[in-house]
Amino acid sequence: MKWKFEDPQNVAVFVNRKAIQDGGWIARVVHDDDDGAWQFHAHVSEDIDDVDIIILSLRNIVEKDNTIMQLADLPYGWHAWRETKSSPWKRGRRA
Repeated sequence: MKWKFEDPQNVAVFVNRKAIQDGGWIARVVHDDDDGAWQFHAHVSEDIDDVDIIILSLRNIVEKDNTIMQLADLPYGWHAWRETKSSPWKRGRRA
């Protein structure tokens, strides 16, 4: 698969561990406006605790869920979300 992100494959990203462990899936992606960092969040509606956040490479995330490649052009300050693991991604500017 061709790499579509401007960021290198080994760029560090923030991940809610519930999004990648124990059958979890990524429901929300944030591309931060201030520093361009990427965040990947689980489908659970619980509050996010700092102990739930881990750092992985962007490549690790794409390997876990290749639909993330569809978000390679997500602008700074935008987020994407989906209702189910198989739903299409929706996008919008963060408020």
